Amino acid sequence: MGEKNPGKNTMSNELLLIITLIVEYSAVVLMYKYLGRDGLYLWTVLATITANIEVLILVKAFGMEMTLGNVLFATTFLVTDIASEIYGKKDAHKAVHLGVATSIAFVVISSSWLLYSPSSSDFASPSIRQIFAHTPRLMFASLAVYIIVQYFDVWLYHKWWDFTNKRFGDRDRFLWLRNNGSTLVSQLVNSALYTVFAFAGLYDTKTVITLIFSTYIIYIVTSLCDTPFVYLCRAIARKKGDITV
Repeated sequence: MGEKNPGKNTMSNELLLIITLIVEYSAVVLMYKYLGRDGLYLWTVLATITANIEVLILVKAFGMEMTLGNVLFATTFLVTDIASEIYGKKDAHKAVHLGVATSIAFVVISSSWLLYSPSSSDFASPSIRQIFAHTPRLMFASLAVYIIVQYFDVWLYHKWWDFTNKRFGDRDRFLWLRNNGSTLVSQLVNSALYTVFAFAGLYDTKTVITLIFSTYIIYIVTSLCDTPFVYLCRAIARKKGDITV
């Protein structure tokens, strides 16, 4: 019997992305259920660091070329929407502030690794340098876009909330509208700005445009799929008596 190719995935990229979405969105809910708002903040820090490493990897799935990190980065929008719904704008902004501080700290620390001269016994430095040589550009692009888009998302979430509350006199209804109405618009801005800032000059124009559209298509799916998780967290918050808005 011949040996299987160890480099060949046993699962398709499409299946892996679906599993990743379910697992990571569920992780946000579990973080909130057992750690409360601190769990949401902790997830923001974890997702910010990991997504900015994952974004260096290009994969092909659902007939499109896309960067990894899309699903993980989408969870940060889930966090701010949950924080807005349960605790209010101030706590949603705190999650954004933590993401910004984490990005700055990570780019400084990872850039400092490249200043060292590796030992003759070192085996990891070439790979580390290949990965993190692009990190400052990607991280600064991510930081700029993150600040713009996340603040915009929180602002738009509460604008939708004010609109439906005034129009229908009910603060609980239309969670699906404020959740998707804010995130879908924000993710369109995010897809365009980040892809241009991060990859213009690294990839040809056709690839950059493809990445914008493929990224946004993924974000449409992730945005629509996160709505049940926001409802679930709100239900958990009511049981815990945790809602402050």
